Amino acid sequence: MLVVVVAIAINFWPNANLGFVGIQKAFPVVLGLDLQGGSQVVFQAQPQPGQDPKLVAGNIQAARDVIESRAAGSGVSEPLVQVQGSDRILVELPGVKNPEDVIKTLRETGYLEWIDAGSTQIPEGTLVTTSLNGTVSGPSPAQIRAYLAAGGTSGSSAAPTPPVTSTGTLSTTGTTDEINNFKTYNNSQAFPVVVTGNEIDGTKVQAAISTQNGSPTVQFTLKGDGPNKLRDYTQNHIGQYMPIVLDKKVIASPIIQGAIPSGQGEINNMTASDAQSLAIQLRYGSLPVGLEQVSQRTVGPTLGAEGVQRSLIAGTIGLGLVMLFMLLYYRLPGLLADIALLIFSVVTFALFRAIPVTLTLAGIAGFILSIGMAVDANVLIFARIKEELRSGKTLNAAVEAGFDHAWPSIRDSNMTTIIVTLILYWFGNFFGASVIKGFALTLFIAVLVSLFTAITVTRTLLRLVVHWRLAQNPWWFGMDRPAPQAPPPTASGTQPVA
Repeated sequence: MLVVVVAIAINFWPNANLGFVGIQKAFPVVLGLDLQGGSQVVFQAQPQPGQDPKLVAGNIQAARDVIESRAAGSGVSEPLVQVQGSDRILVELPGVKNPEDVIKTLRETGYLEWIDAGSTQIPEGTLVTTSLNGTVSGPSPAQIRAYLAAGGTSGSSAAPTPPVTSTGTLSTTGTTDEINNFKTYNNSQAFPVVVTGNEIDGTKVQAAISTQNGSPTVQFTLKGDGPNKLRDYTQNHIGQYMPIVLDKKVIASPIIQGAIPSGQGEINNMTASDAQSLAIQLRYGSLPVGLEQVSQRTVGPTLGAEGVQRSLIAGTIGLGLVMLFMLLYYRLPGLLADIALLIFSVVTFALFRAIPVTLTLAGIAGFILSIGMAVDANVLIFARIKEELRSGKTLNAAVEAGFDHAWPSIRDSNMTTIIVTLILYWFGNFFGASVIKGFALTLFIAVLVSLFTAITVTRTLLRLVVHWRLAQNPWWFGMDRPAPQAPPPTASGTQPVA
């Protein structure tokens, strides 16, 4: 079993693709922003239409959590999302060189609504105003500017397009007068809301391929009162339009062809990237505040190539010195511990690639710290073996007793470290400090592997060599004089008196 584990782990080192027993899958090394660079974006929180501006500061932390979940769901490894001041959010995306699609997924509010349009077919892309429980909500100024800049008209589909300037044309910037005119005309009809995205079960949202036409689609399931609302509405409005609105923009305008009793449905007729983006937004919830992009820039690795190279050299030198000390002081057990330490490094790195774990400077520090803990376990074991040899036990008995007596100390020390890593990970997850999460995750994995190598690998190797004639010499176990042999018992079973 040990040979199989090591063989699989070694296969991760030279190649980015694992080819073992028929498995072919890419396992690249994932580096953090400080090692490979990426993109940095700053968002400014904006109140939602009709929302009290004072609520922005109170909702900024919730918005940060949603953005972090969306970034991770988009495939970005260990994004750094931090709140700046009372209304700004800093997002760092490691390895993302062209972040436009990711930023679009992050910043969109992701508020989904199914509206009652009656017999009116609203074209896709139209901005609309909706009404829910007596509250009228329309698009934000930023949405209107983007809509006008893209060539949209200032009137809704329910009313003719009026002139909004003296010339009857629209500028691409969307002036205050044009925005006010747009709001006035779109507020003239607020479409009733049937169900909202808040009634979607996020655990049952996925991007898929439609079985009917083979196009990308988003499948969803409603929860709570959502299925009953959708069933009652669809069975009473067959043949009418029920547009799907995302952030006040119509993304589809389907006709109700029959009742939907199960609360399950799908949104189709979109590109694969749009389907994936929408699925992420629905899965992790809508943003409690609107976000406007303030800045975006590409950043290089903060450590630089030279800094990374020096860190690798320092780590290699440190590992070499530790292995040399173990070899000189503990001799044969030290040699076996060095072999176990190499296996520890190979297996740990393989797990980092398989999970995968984003390697940052903090994560590498957690791995290096675990090397010391792996050696510490071997030191406890070997010191105990020496004591057992001095007490007169045979080599085989001393090895078994040494492991049995050292295990409680090794277990307790590693368990306390594991508990600390769990606390650190929770702290980093709760407060958005992804650097702390990376350190805790790498340390947690490495501690578990070090327990495996110290108790299983080193013990297996010692059991193999104790039967060698060379190993019977106590010098190989760090003892400069032969261990005293226990005198044979007398006929009565008692020890002779000197």
